[in-house]
Amino acid sequence: MTGRVHSWDLSTGVDGPGTRFTLFTSGCPLRCLYCHNPDTWRMRDGRSMTADQVTAEIVRYRDFLRAAGGGVTVSGGEPLLQADFTGEILRRCTEMGLHTALDTSGYLGARADDELLSHTDLVLLDIKSFDAGAYRSLTGAKLAPTLSFATRLSRLGIRTWVRYVLVPGWTDDPAAIDGLARFIAGLDQVERVSVLPFHKLGAPKYEALGIPFPLANTPPPSAETTARVRAGFRAHGLRAD
Repeated sequence: MTGRVHSWDLSTGVDGPGTRFTLFTSGCPLRCLYCHNPDTWRMRDGRSMTADQVTAEIVRYRDFLRAAGGGVTVSGGEPLLQADFTGEILRRCTEMGLHTALDTSGYLGARADDELLSHTDLVLLDIKSFDAGAYRSLTGAKLAPTLSFATRLSRLGIRTWVRYVLVPGWTDDPAAIDGLARFIAGLDQVERVSVLPFHKLGAPKYEALGIPFPLANTPPPSAETTARVRAGFRAHGLRAD
């Protein structure tokens, strides 16, 4: 089993509980205007690695990850673009007794079969917008597959953390946020909503790739706006940070 891998690193408190070995796969079907990793968009730019090679890297940190209450997160890019490879890595991690997480937009959720999800302890679900028009303008894709995947995760009882990037002028509409909060509140197993303020840390990557950064002139949200949006999710009984 071979996949295309961008990189991996160790992180704490970002990609799931505890300290994580986060594997970044290459390739993504979306083109989010605020994406901070444009270098992961194309599969062909990634490094070809076998599942054995990836597993060997994870094994180096296995005992540490267990002791730190962490595990392995498969991210991207979009890991479900390589669903078979992603599923194999998750399966092997489960067999090693490591906590597993899948970081996905949900747009390709239909590719995650029940076998893959049976080896997934937590899904980090990035919902870009709850307005279908804004979602298409922001990502170039349809919103419906992500909502369908979220509903399926709820039905299967899979723990989910929702991520929502707050971008002024794009994802700060109160009505859309309220609609999303109502949708999430109607799901089972959603443990938290992380409101992530838009930033421009990925801008140098665009420059290096010779690609214009679409939101170069968009400011980050104010602390007041971020607090308001988090309060909007909490008003529906959700844990938001």
